[in-house]
Amino acid sequence: MKHTDYFKNFLDQTVNLPESKVDLLSTRVDAIYNCLKADPDLKPLIKKKVPQGSWPQRTIIKPVNGNAFDADFMVQMVEEPDWADNLKKYGDAIYNVLHNTSPYKNMPHGRKCRCVYVNYAENAMHVDVVPFVLRADGSQWIINRDDNTWERTDSAGFTDWMKNKDDIANKRLREVIRIMKHLRDHKNSWTGTKSILLTTLLGERVEEWRKVFDSGYYSDLPTALLHIVSDLDVYLQANAVKPVIMDPSGSGTSFDHRWSQETYSHFRRRINVHAAEIKDAYEEGDFDESVKKWQALFGDGFKAPAGSKSSASAGTGKFSAVSSLAAAASVSTVKHAGRAG
Repeated sequence: MKHTDYFKNFLDQTVNLPESKVDLLSTRVDAIYNCLKADPDLKPLIKKKVPQGSWPQRTIIKPVNGNAFDADFMVQMVEEPDWADNLKKYGDAIYNVLHNTSPYKNMPHGRKCRCVYVNYAENAMHVDVVPFVLRADGSQWIINRDDNTWERTDSAGFTDWMKNKDDIANKRLREVIRIMKHLRDHKNSWTGTKSILLTTLLGERVEEWRKVFDSGYYSDLPTALLHIVSDLDVYLQANAVKPVIMDPSGSGTSFDHRWSQETYSHFRRRINVHAAEIKDAYEEGDFDESVKKWQALFGDGFKAPAGSKSSASAGTGKFSAVSSLAAAASVSTVKHAGRAG
């Protein structure tokens, strides 16, 4: 059964990051950026800040089990020809200002491969600052500190791609992504697979042609969850070897470095299990049994809204007859698509 009222309550109360936390994040990011801009040596090198990742894509979730939530923002810097042989200087310039300025010098902070991070222990918040340059041709480049190389990216293009896919899925894709991220954290499942890979793989399964066979393919959240995860499972089972996942923004960058064959195989197995569990809960005809099966997946937060009476009118769901047709079409194209790039 669908239990659409349960799903809405689950998102609102358990999965979604509260607006107060989003506002706090925005305040923290502004404060870090203003600190960087206030430094007389760094200010001439900084042009603007750009939100990145789950924050602008609206797939950020409430932390599970007391973990910190995190967000990225990018800082556009002037390209320095004198730093061409030592690209670490971009990140170092940001790190040095934060390292020597209150309150950040007294907070956990450091450098990672592509960013400088700051941890806010009292708010369970983690912020990554990613330096980048915008070249004359409009291309956007970040720095791989470990390899001392440039990496092309297109954060705005990725967000636009996400919006387009969400529109195709009747505004359900972002909700599905948030729920699957919660499932990952709640179950401690598919460890080693970065959120950018999960987001890309789920988004790539959303296609306009699927609605030609079934206009209700993404009609509500539980139905969209069933179909998108089932379609992802079809794709993964058709690819035993880790496929090349390209940045869907068209930057030409591969996400291949973000996982290994071992972590891919684990992800593939776990999605296969979860797809079957989702299908079982969706198709369960007994109201109470269906709730129990959804709760086995998502925990006790999956419940009816306070003060409401959920009823069988929430809807029974059968895996769409055209799902088999869609799955067959997926199998016929998935191997080619999985090797793209």
